[in-house]
Amino acid sequence: MVSPVAETTGFCPRAGQTQKSRLNEPRNERDMHMRMMTGLFSITTGFGAVLGAGMAAAQGGGALGRPVDGATGFQIAATELARDVHWLDYFVLVIITVITVFVTGLLLYAAWRFNEKRNKVPATFTHNSPLEIAWTIVPIVILVAIGAFSLPVLFKQLEIPPADITIKVTGNQWYWSYEYPDEGVAFDSFLIGEGKVMNASVEAELVEAGYTKEDFLLATDTAMVIPVGKIIVVQLSAADVIHAWMVPAFGVQKSAVPGRLNNIWFKADIEGTFFGQCTSLCGKDHAYMPITVKVVSEEAYAAWLAGEKTAALSGAAPVKVALAD
Repeated sequence: MVSPVAETTGFCPRAGQTQKSRLNEPRNERDMHMRMMTGLFSITTGFGAVLGAGMAAAQGGGALGRPVDGATGFQIAATELARDVHWLDYFVLVIITVITVFVTGLLLYAAWRFNEKRNKVPATFTHNSPLEIAWTIVPIVILVAIGAFSLPVLFKQLEIPPADITIKVTGNQWYWSYEYPDEGVAFDSFLIGEGKVMNASVEAELVEAGYTKEDFLLATDTAMVIPVGKIIVVQLSAADVIHAWMVPAFGVQKSAVPGRLNNIWFKADIEGTFFGQCTSLCGKDHAYMPITVKVVSEEAYAAWLAGEKTAALSGAAPVKVALAD
């Protein structure tokens, strides 16, 4: 027969031990329990502080819109969409961290407190209704909370607003084609450095295009140019196989599928040069079809657009735009 104590607390008294005698255990054992729980709380707090410091250091990263060797975390958020995604990621990370630390601490405490040496006669009960109700309701509440914050972020990405500028982007093996249908401007964008190996010739080409040696395998000979503060709608398609267009600093990623138009949107509020990559395996040179987007002032964009139109009429090469500071 299971004792009332075991049914309500999960503790099975040792032979001949009553609840009263259990409460009168030596003070040093109860103190040990208290010190252990205090230690677990301190570990949790310390881990949270270290995690927060690490995320802050990662966000304080280096170059604008460019991956940084040895760094962790996200690139700088240049759009509202990216800021929402970053916040949601950190929000869920905090929840996951608390759950992981709590469960790990609970397992360690249970292994220490209820091992065979300390419990010669184990409890025989199999159910604890209040506990079972709690561990069913709490995960539901957590999931509802995550959904309440994540669904608005998802809907904001999927609901395409009226565009200030529409750009059609087509994936090819292995380069990107850009078209501004309202302006009659179109061009292809190739990786700088056809041999895919850094040498003096490639470095000179990078410098001539306004990049640095560190931008090798990221920079392209032409870039998608957009004005700051304008809603950009990108229509994605592909000419051969499935590609994917991703710029991390903008918080956007979408597949480019042959025979189909997929739409994404963003509004950059920071001027600068931002890099991206094809993120769908598309063949042997998948790793060598980067994306370059330059966010410039409205005046610089108008000047670039006029130059592109003039170059198209004269058959000249596309107009280069200097890197934004």
